Amino acid sequence: MTRKLFWQDPYRTTLETEVVAVDNDRIRLAETIFFAFSGGQESDHGTIAGHPVLCAEKDGLEIIYTLAPGHGLQAGSAVEVIIDWDRRYRLMRLHFAAEMVLQLVYKLRPGIERIGAHISADKGRIDFAHEGSIAVLLPQIESEVAALLQAGLPIVTAFTDEAAQRRYWEVAGFARMACGGTHPRSTAEVGALRLKRKNIGKGKERIEISLLESAA
Repeated sequence: MTRKLFWQDPYRTTLETEVVAVDNDRIRLAETIFFAFSGGQESDHGTIAGHPVLCAEKDGLEIIYTLAPGHGLQAGSAVEVIIDWDRRYRLMRLHFAAEMVLQLVYKLRPGIERIGAHISADKGRIDFAHEGSIAVLLPQIESEVAALLQAGLPIVTAFTDEAAQRRYWEVAGFARMACGGTHPRSTAEVGALRLKRKNIGKGKERIEISLLESAA
C-alpha cells in the first residue's frame, strides 16, 4: 500500500521513491507526497520523474497516477516526485478555511445539511440545503473566523483508524472533524478571507470562500 507522506508532512515538496506497479500510463508509488482528489479537495499538480501528472485518483486505499504515454517507467524505477508548492499551500489554507466556515454554519444553524463542497486553488465553496438567504449568517461567521485566525491555534491531525486510513483534524476549544485532506499547522496560516453568498437553486445556498492576502 502506498504510504501517504502528505499526512505526516504536508509541507514537503520533493520525494525520492520508487515505482511499485505500472499499468500502461497508470503507475503506483511506494510512497507519495502527491495528494489525490478527495473530500472535495483538488489534487496536487506536479511531476513524477520529470513527467507531468495528468491525473491523481484514489483507488480504494491506493493512489493511481496517470502520466503521458511513453513515460518509460517500470516497477522498481527510482523516481523523484515534485509538487507545485504554491498550489498546495493555497489548497491547504482554503481547505481549512472552508472547514472553519462549515463548523460555524453548523453552530449557527444546527441540523443544516451540507450538500456539496469543492476546494480549488482559487476558492472554496460549500453548498447547503437551506430555505432563505444564508447571507444573514456571514457577519457572525466572519467575526468568529477572524478571532480564530488571530488566536493562531494549533491544528492537530491524526488517525482515528490507521488501518482504514481514517483521519481527523482538531482545534482545541473549537471543533473536531473527520477529514483526510491536507491542513496548515495553525489557524493563523489561513490568512484573511472573503465570504460570498450565492443562491444556486430553490432551497440551495452556497458560501464561496477566497483568500485576501498571503498567509501569516
